Amino acid sequence: MTKRKIIKIDETKCNGCGLCVPNCAEGALRIINGKARLVSEVSCDGLGACLGHCPQGAISIEDRETSSGPGSGSRLRQWPVQIRLVPSNAPYLKDADVLIAADCVPFAYANFHEDLLKGKVLLIGCPKLDDAAYYREKITEILKENAIRSITYAHMEVPCCFGLIGAIKEAISVSGKKIPFKEIVIGIQGERIK
Repeated sequence: MTKRKIIKIDETKCNGCGLCVPNCAEGALRIINGKARLVSEVSCDGLGACLGHCPQGAISIEDRETSSGPGSGSRLRQWPVQIRLVPSNAPYLKDADVLIAADCVPFAYANFHEDLLKGKVLLIGCPKLDDAAYYREKITEILKENAIRSITYAHMEVPCCFGLIGAIKEAISVSGKKIPFKEIVIGIQGERIK
């Protein structure tokens, strides 16, 4: 057991409207017997995305002893993480499974560390605000200098995030290596779409 932030539902205020349920990206809330219930303490990230959707003010956040959950620890294995700052010959890139994430993903997806980052080396960047040509060159350099086992690209569902897919695929092609590539898409409400 560990003390962490978790939601609390005041049953005397809850009218069972259910507006909180779809706004819990972790699926930790359900309507049972006409009242909202926290059905999974482990899944509750304690961020309170459901809070603002309760018209009765029945949901609050408290610190309490509970099972470990999504916020229980970082899976980050290295520093720095920004693509521009990562040395292409960094020792942690040797034989690595690489996760390239659009920089909004860790903020939108509550289970980022456990579901996406666990066991991977992280590289982040913004396909809209940063130079995609530079990213293509940098990723190509990283792939040529290291035995990368796999690349996963996690991005938001918004159109601007798709720009890096081509750059990554081209970098893999130019590197001359056969590196497995996987794409993960996160919705703007924080849900995993693909």
